[in-house]
Amino acid sequence: MKSPLRRLCQIFASYGPGMASEKAALLERLERAALPRAKDVLALHEALCFLRAYPDDDEVLGLADRMLERFAERRDSRRHRRALADSGVAGTETSFRFFAPAARRLARRWPGQVRVDWRQFDGDARLLRLLPFLALESERAAFDEEGLTARAWLLKHKGERTDAAFLLERWDALGHDRAVLDALYDDLDPPLVLSPGPDTPCRTREKVPGLPVTFQTGPLSRARPDLSAELERGPLSIRDATATEAVALIEMARSAMVPRERDLEVFAYANPADVRLVDAGGGLVFACIGVLPERRSLLEAVVGFLMLKNGVVLGYALCSALFRSSEIAFNVFESFRGGEAAVTFGRLLSVVRALYGSDVFAIDPYQLGHGNKEGLKSGAFWFYAKLGFGPRDRDVRRVYEGELSRMRADRAHRSDLATLKQLVPGYVFFPAKGRADVLGELSPTRVAGALSRLIAERFAGDRARAKATCEAEAGERLELRQSELASWSPDERSAFERWAPLVAALEGLDAWSTAERHAALQVIRDKGGVREDTFVERFERHAKLREAVRRLALPSR
Repeated sequence: MKSPLRRLCQIFASYGPGMASEKAALLERLERAALPRAKDVLALHEALCFLRAYPDDDEVLGLADRMLERFAERRDSRRHRRALADSGVAGTETSFRFFAPAARRLARRWPGQVRVDWRQFDGDARLLRLLPFLALESERAAFDEEGLTARAWLLKHKGERTDAAFLLERWDALGHDRAVLDALYDDLDPPLVLSPGPDTPCRTREKVPGLPVTFQTGPLSRARPDLSAELERGPLSIRDATATEAVALIEMARSAMVPRERDLEVFAYANPADVRLVDAGGGLVFACIGVLPERRSLLEAVVGFLMLKNGVVLGYALCSALFRSSEIAFNVFESFRGGEAAVTFGRLLSVVRALYGSDVFAIDPYQLGHGNKEGLKSGAFWFYAKLGFGPRDRDVRRVYEGELSRMRADRAHRSDLATLKQLVPGYVFFPAKGRADVLGELSPTRVAGALSRLIAERFAGDRARAKATCEAEAGERLELRQSELASWSPDERSAFERWAPLVAALEGLDAWSTAERHAALQVIRDKGGVREDTFVERFERHAKLREAVRRLALPSR
């Protein structure tokens, strides 16, 4: 007779007549059971997470919710706590070298739970040189003591707070440019440990309350969606999140990264004024989260998506949009990869199309496995290729077509690791063939490179002179009066300052009409607006601005 856990692991992703009652009976037995091994505890946890996202009915959902809510209290979970470290299970520690924004958030929210992992830290000498600036001036002579280490000083003088909380609190108190301080902290790269608490980030509690629930009464869809049809279908609704919802969704997005040992800038610098909920149907909701104006890219609009199934966090996606195209990064968390990843991806593209009007989509080489062992081993290239994405690079396409021929001749053929490495150096696109003025073919980094060359050649590298001159020239070329600029918001004025070197570099602008110049000003102003949708829309409508930027983004000849 099979154990209840073994049977649950066999059937938790199966749906249909009799499945709900069998799952409920197994969950009730496992709720009272004590599992002997850490891997058994983890297997139960993963099955519960999946069933909460894809519940058969109210009874299964209620049991999964209750068992996950109490998971840290289970006797077997407590017994195997050390073995389950870094698993993301409630009640266990998480270790990671968090970037500055994430580390700062953890230290503020859970100051008693965060500490430095000194065994893994190799920057004591560098930290010791910085510590005098974190202390008061009257304390600085103490750092002349022979043989003093940063760890010794912190442990002795940090007071009641933890070493990490003290370090990050004093780092913030320096009061200099936040971006510079963040870069300095990231270079120091202290390893942190987050101890478990009743509300610290963990995978076990990743559910957004209040969202509609759709029960899974039939088999999960394993079919590959027709992406062209998905793009035409669009989402059911798009609405602005309330202020309370926006804060909660941003916090959930940030917390979801912690147990996965990831840092995403789009969530770290999320804009509470730019959060929307997109209902894609079937209990699938995308929380669309924009970036603070001061952290936006010069050109492309960037947005993050927290993907939710019946309120449970399935994964995340990133989108960069410009030139009626979007570059997509898509990640379904491991617990849910046995679900409907392809269906979710298809719905994601329909949401991006609805938000930005994109009709071409690109996946960058890293997502395919270029410099990414996980992506390479998972065969991510073929996940996208089977959905209709294809390479345009001539060398990659030759390898790709050779593999397709082998697969047609032998249905059991699979690309080996060496072949996969040849398939992933370039972008793949949907549609695979088509216009070339899209992200993936055009590169905003080339625009930045052109601006650096302009500053080096025209201003001999003098950035202060370049900034002042370009701002004056941009105002003159676009017929912007200083009184009008003064009426813009601080974020809009900042966008103008960042765009000024680009305006100075644009060819053909002097032949534009007054109306075209004023329209370009509105594009720039929208870059500093509440959200970037309007910027993308106006940019695409301004044919001359779009073409001038396109020329700067072309590959070097």
